[in-house]
Amino acid sequence: MHVRRTTARLAAAVVATLALGVSSAPVPATAAPPATRLAAPGDPEGGTPALRAQLDAASKGWIDAKAALERSTKRQQELGNQLKTIESELTVRQGKVGEIAGVAYRTGRLGPVSALLNSSSPEGFLDRAAALETVASNEDRELRSLIQTRDDATRTRAALDKEIVEERKQVAVMAKRKEQAERALAVAAADKPAVSTGGGSNAGTSTANARPAPRNPDGSWPSESCSVNDPTPANGCITPRMLNALKQSQAAGFTRYVSCYRPSGSGEHPKGRACDFAAQKSGFGGDATGGDRTYGNNLAAYHVRNADRLGVLYVIWYRQIWLPSSGWKSYSGAGGDPSSDHTNHVHLSVY
Repeated sequence: MHVRRTTARLAAAVVATLALGVSSAPVPATAAPPATRLAAPGDPEGGTPALRAQLDAASKGWIDAKAALERSTKRQQELGNQLKTIESELTVRQGKVGEIAGVAYRTGRLGPVSALLNSSSPEGFLDRAAALETVASNEDRELRSLIQTRDDATRTRAALDKEIVEERKQVAVMAKRKEQAERALAVAAADKPAVSTGGGSNAGTSTANARPAPRNPDGSWPSESCSVNDPTPANGCITPRMLNALKQSQAAGFTRYVSCYRPSGSGEHPKGRACDFAAQKSGFGGDATGGDRTYGNNLAAYHVRNADRLGVLYVIWYRQIWLPSSGWKSYSGAGGDPSSDHTNHVHLSVY
């Protein structure tokens, strides 16, 4: 549900921003989180568009690299098993060729002249000629098989080496994306007053396993648009992957108020790739405490536990942000009110 601001309220927000004050206006129980002094215009989530863009790019890059790393690792295992099979076959082939060479060394290679000289009759010659053809065919087959097996082994070793290079590349990309996300958070923290994280936002427990969202055959996430109806009171659109995450969260018992689509602001809400899950039963209120805080802890832990199944980009809860590359970090986009501080709702963004 979207908060409509009057001109007077917007002016008050600007004054509050300049004064570095904290808005004391009450938050409607079922309204989307309001804008704050550290939020971009029209963006009640806190933070800045630049920070959101950096986190989005970093998490997507890390997830893509992780999927590529998993594909490379799987391919390495397949090639390794294939190489073992080829090398075993090569040993057998070499043994057979060795036997042929040994016989030829001891008895002399059978040829047309020796077959004719050692034949006592035309019929004997024909018999020995047929035997000669059979032996030659067998020798040729074994030699060709040996060469083919050696070539297969060479190609497999080259492919395996290529996959090892690819694996190292993806590990480097993951490290770079991790650094990108943490650097963006560090820059944001340097520009804003330090705030207490409140501690323990990642201390929740959740053992439920979500139903995985569909992936491409290679394990990557398919591109999705804001194409399905948002079933929450926000009345907009969300992506199929976001809908899956929402339904799976509700199926796990997290059934309190949720708002997903928002037409304005930065981040994933306008793209249909984010939802805000209220910690209180009545909606977005003040700071969650007691059982409401535990509810938020457990919900955040559920999203983290199922990040790979749901395609989670990041989770924000109680002045902390969880990134797939870095785990829980202080979220310095906090603005001093429950909504932008994310102390009254768990924010979930998916790929």
